[in-house]
Amino acid sequence: MNKMKQFLFTSNRYKHLLGGVVIGVLANTPYCAAYAGVGVACSLELKDKLWGGKPDVVDWAMTIVGVALGYGLRMALITALNEN
Repeated sequence: MNKMKQFLFTSNRYKHLLGGVVIGVLANTPYCAAYAGVGVACSLELKDKLWGGKPDVVDWAMTIVGVALGYGLRMALITALNEN
């Protein structure tokens, strides 16, 4: 558990993941989620580079994974609510 916690708190990866989940939950279609998620992930990494850091592929991937999880959560909720 400590390794997972250390991994998530390195370079604020948990913020990338949570931001991606928010994007995924708010997206109407998978295309909207994909475009918005990739755009935001690339923008965050560009910001890192412009501020003198170096882009981190793992941060980029955490944002994309968050988008996928968020959109999956959205679809699961919609499906569960429509079954009633």
